[in-house]
Amino acid sequence: MRAALLAAALSAAFAHAEVLKVDASAPAAAPKTGTIQTGSSVSPRGEKLGINSQYLTKNGQPWLPVAGEFHYSRVPAERWEAELRKMKSAGVDIVTSYIIWSHHEEIEGRFDWSGNRDLHRFVQLAHKAGLGFVARVGPWAHAEVRYGGVPDWVVNAMPTRSDDPQYLHYVERFYNEIGKQLKGQLWKQGGPVIAVQIENEYNLIGPGKGEGHIAKLKELALKAGLDVPLYTVTGWDHTVYPSGAVTPVFGGYPDVPWGASEKKSGPKETYAFRFGTRVSGDLGAQTKGTVLGAAETDMDSTPFLGAEYGAGLPAMYRRRTLVSPDDIASMLPVQLGSGLNMVGYYMFHGGRNPLGLGGTTMEESTLSGGYNDTPAINYDFNAPLGPDGQQRPVLARLRPFHHFLQDFGARLAPMTVRKPDVTPATLKDLVTPRWSFRGQGERGFVFMSNHVRQYPMAVQRGVQFDIKLPGGSLRFPQQPFDVADGAYFIWPVNFDLDGTRLEYATAQPVARLDAGKEGIVYVFSASAGIPVEMSLEPAAAAWLEAQGGASGVSGVATSTSGPRIAAGAERVVLSGIAPGAAAAFTLRKPSARPVSVLVLTPEQTAQLAIGDFAGQRRLVLSAQQPYFADGKLELRAAGQPRFRFAVYPALPTAPKAGAKVTPAGHDGLFQVYEAAMPQQTIEASVTPLRPAQPMPPPVRGGNAKAAMQPIPEAWSRAAAWRVKLWGAAPAGLDAALLDIDFTGDIARLHNGTRWLDDWYYNGQRWQYDLGAARLGPGAELTVTVLPLRADTPIYLPEQALPNFAGQPQVASIGKVSVIPVYKLSVGP
Repeated sequence: MRAALLAAALSAAFAHAEVLKVDASAPAAAPKTGTIQTGSSVSPRGEKLGINSQYLTKNGQPWLPVAGEFHYSRVPAERWEAELRKMKSAGVDIVTSYIIWSHHEEIEGRFDWSGNRDLHRFVQLAHKAGLGFVARVGPWAHAEVRYGGVPDWVVNAMPTRSDDPQYLHYVERFYNEIGKQLKGQLWKQGGPVIAVQIENEYNLIGPGKGEGHIAKLKELALKAGLDVPLYTVTGWDHTVYPSGAVTPVFGGYPDVPWGASEKKSGPKETYAFRFGTRVSGDLGAQTKGTVLGAAETDMDSTPFLGAEYGAGLPAMYRRRTLVSPDDIASMLPVQLGSGLNMVGYYMFHGGRNPLGLGGTTMEESTLSGGYNDTPAINYDFNAPLGPDGQQRPVLARLRPFHHFLQDFGARLAPMTVRKPDVTPATLKDLVTPRWSFRGQGERGFVFMSNHVRQYPMAVQRGVQFDIKLPGGSLRFPQQPFDVADGAYFIWPVNFDLDGTRLEYATAQPVARLDAGKEGIVYVFSASAGIPVEMSLEPAAAAWLEAQGGASGVSGVATSTSGPRIAAGAERVVLSGIAPGAAAAFTLRKPSARPVSVLVLTPEQTAQLAIGDFAGQRRLVLSAQQPYFADGKLELRAAGQPRFRFAVYPALPTAPKAGAKVTPAGHDGLFQVYEAAMPQQTIEASVTPLRPAQPMPPPVRGGNAKAAMQPIPEAWSRAAAWRVKLWGAAPAGLDAALLDIDFTGDIARLHNGTRWLDDWYYNGQRWQYDLGAARLGPGAELTVTVLPLRADTPIYLPEQALPNFAGQPQVASIGKVSVIPVYKLSVGP
């Protein structure tokens, strides 16, 4: 009777379902080899990197890595190691960095590779953290640096970005210096340097330019000893390069902060699945290409690799965009579902521009002919890791996707993109479902995203997928579901659970964990608001043990605490799976290790970190910003010195830390601990120094013919406040973040005449680590705020629009506080 009722209910649900169809039955093209020139690709240990027309390989197996940009010359050297460990723990495999020429040779012939500019040490630390390294050697980088990082003395004396002999002479000398810094650290030497990027956004043609210039720069890089497996160029904005000599990499951003409009941007390409193109809209190149770029014609011979998908957005003067964690993370199913085979972020770690000799600044600005005005010092970029090591909420959204790629990227990389029967006609179509399928034979993944930044999407009601595979069609799930505005996910089809076929799941795979004697654990994440349903091959009924004790099932079984199980001749369907910290079910196949499936709630997934802790790879759940270093678990708590973490598999011995760690029971599979540290307090008092003076009318102009930031002399009209720090000297803090709430145009922070930081007002809180500047109680700082006129023609997010209260301008300061950041190192 129960089975009949269930069948009737499902039949009724099917009648009202929105069935999304795709044909994935046709054979896929095999990857081509030999289409891309590579350098020395074998390490002294015999590890080999390779590339074909579809994906990267590592030791002969498909490899789908995650790369993140981190500019060493913009971050204090004493923070490098911890920050690289945070990146590794966030699931990043490769750190990429511009080697900004003007940061190293500000004065002709005087190279500086010391302190925060010590490239050699940075690459060593990346290797120690288990990261690969991509050297983006320019010589023109952009990176929001004046003249793209080409030193002033070069720009003032000769043509650049061409085969001009004088220019190439100095480029060759710069490349030779880079070669010296990276000597002994190349892949072929056992080091982490796996690739070199040549130039950036290069779309210039004419005598001494074009693809010949890129070929010449590669020749100079090889001459400097930069013999690496891969050579890349950015592939957007009509880039030109010698096909086959380098491989293009791609990117996309959720907005256009380099644009000139004062209005909200329309729906962006980064939220639209692409079938037949890789270039994702305007990425802010400083020059405009006039011919079809080589990347558009090389699609059959090069893989789809990423380098600059925005993990945040910069605040530029005329457009001060802000992004939410979901604005960033929702791009991942779209890009992966469009065929992306390397995820590359710009920026993954924020920073600050170094001051030049004599305190001069080196930022891009309209005053020096740049297309954009940017902060003189701050390069926050709204990145997952802030300039002072802040671990921001977007990390929690990105980590599960990165862990998925670490454990299952080799399965995904060879899979072919299949276009659904119905797709949106334009970027402005916010009603038609946005999804795709990538498959190889009978296996694959469904990618769906119902999120477009700043635009509500239609709720997709009663959805089922119908995938036509070579062996027949699969329609799932049995119970149609709704896709809410803002939802996004990756679901598996015919997914291997160590010898048992998972036909489908309405939950996202996250990781595969070898739990030793406890067997193998597959970690999934539930999708918010969508019931979890999983279907196994029919033979699994004999070895299935569900939560609540049901095992060896047949027909329909219902447990008081476990999922509903319907076992038939074609499949075993588990529905009503309750996400949580306990295993949903275990497969106890004869003569095989047990395989358990753990389905976490979205909230638990946001707290999940996976890394080496106390001698083996473990799962950790914590809201206190977890990361791993040298076999220890590092936890950071901002504001309150209380820590709570859950770990699986259980630790063999009681953990040790700088504070007492107390067992707090169990949560499902997880062992729970708590700890606390003494509270530390630093107070900040604010005293007005001088009021703002009326600002002159805003100026339009520059290359963008749009709002330009006020000239330096305008700072005489800024309002100013003294900030004095009080309290006991902090002991053992990881950071002491000065948190400044202000409203105005631009703000600056000084200690006497020492310029520490600056910030474009955009609604995001401005923070600065006092510890990095060796500032503590007794120190006096000055905050100056340039007034923002009500008629200034810039874009601000709606939530950041100031209340002018009928006044022509505003410059005010709100709460100023110091947030202590505590760190707990937990070891075995």
